[in-house]
Amino acid sequence: MSGRAGGGGALPGVMGGLAALGVGLLVVPLAGLLLRAPWAAVGGLLATPAVRAALRLSLVCSLSALGLATVLGVPLAWVLARLEFPGKRLLRALCVLPMVLPPVVGGVALLLAFGRLGLLGAPLSGGTGLTLPFTTAGVVVAEAFVAMPFLVVTLEAGLRAADRRYEAVAATLGAGRWTVLRRVTLPLASPSLAAGMALCWARALGEFGATITFAGNLPGRTRTVPLAVYTALQGPRPEAALVLSLLLLAVSVTVLVALRGRFLGVA
Repeated sequence: MSGRAGGGGALPGVMGGLAALGVGLLVVPLAGLLLRAPWAAVGGLLATPAVRAALRLSLVCSLSALGLATVLGVPLAWVLARLEFPGKRLLRALCVLPMVLPPVVGGVALLLAFGRLGLLGAPLSGGTGLTLPFTTAGVVVAEAFVAMPFLVVTLEAGLRAADRRYEAVAATLGAGRWTVLRRVTLPLASPSLAAGMALCWARALGEFGATITFAGNLPGRTRTVPLAVYTALQGPRPEAALVLSLLLLAVSVTVLVALRGRFLGVA
């Protein structure tokens, strides 16, 4: 009996120690960033032309990617949540795949699809002369590709959880399908839609691998903030990388705080 009690008593200590190591693995790198950041030079570094260009481009591209992901992702989430059809599980798996796919692999896939010799890129380039690789539009496509699944998964869960009796009541009162969707379904799922859009935007803002592979790292054209961090680390002024990293960290923390009630179980 005493042996079992001793073993049981040791378990919390062992688990607590391992948990502390886990916390350290997550917190120490962030602490290093905060402690080593050149706080006195933050204002000056953010005002440099290269940093401002990267910030402006990141804002434009991430918001454009969010718009594209919303226009395409909301109907996709509705289809997954409300319709039954053969191959639905496969479709859902394909929608989730970019969330776990290595970003550089996503970039290669985008090149093979939208590059000048790609499946869609070749006819697009031959017919219109338009190309996506190494352009600002290519950045938007790459960011939407990796970020849209966050919106789709979150909104689908919200649509599944919504009480469909309200939709049925609206339909019996004569509301058409589009009216029910616009006035009942989407308002009921609006918290999930807002959460999905926030996650989608944050993921698009921080995208690196698919962007640099598909769109390159061209100053003022495709060099977003994550790419500017990478470039600054290779150059003579790595402190700029620290400042931009702090900015991305602040965005991430802000999104988490805004969504804490939904994802962290905190009121």
